[in-house]
Amino acid sequence: MTPTSQREAATEVLRSTLTDSDLVWKEIRPGVFTVDLPGEKKLSTPCRLDIGEHAFGVHAFVARNPDENHERVYRWLLERNLRMFGVAFAVDHAGDIYLDGRLPLSSVTREEVDRLLGAVLTYADESFNTILELGFATSIRKEWEWRTSRGESTRNLDAFRGWLERG
Repeated sequence: MTPTSQREAATEVLRSTLTDSDLVWKEIRPGVFTVDLPGEKKLSTPCRLDIGEHAFGVHAFVARNPDENHERVYRWLLERNLRMFGVAFAVDHAGDIYLDGRLPLSSVTREEVDRLLGAVLTYADESFNTILELGFATSIRKEWEWRTSRGESTRNLDAFRGWLERG
């Protein structure tokens, strides 16, 4: 199979797999797709899927550049990378955190695309609160104090209630 026909076949498999899913997606140009992966802790993980000439790329935004504690956040991410499938945490030039992976075009099957998107969703969702706690604790604490001082709802901060209430 020529590289062009392999790319076209992979693009068709990805298009068909996304069409049959319950995910919100679009093809922004031939072979480049965006998909929103719905989560629980991280409500939505925007993801870009690229069918290149020789590889299948996945790029998912997880969190913006941490406000503080960069070394601890990045160390935690690197330690997580040792146990992950198909993607790894990465940091862009602005310090924003992504999940990124490149796989051979032969990996673009319905089963492997489903498995890879499931991995991205799991890693983004399971890591989100820890990233926030490590990298944004001061901002979260300020928000908590502001809301509690005014009797405002702290519902969206419930995941951090334990360490916030301890002081």
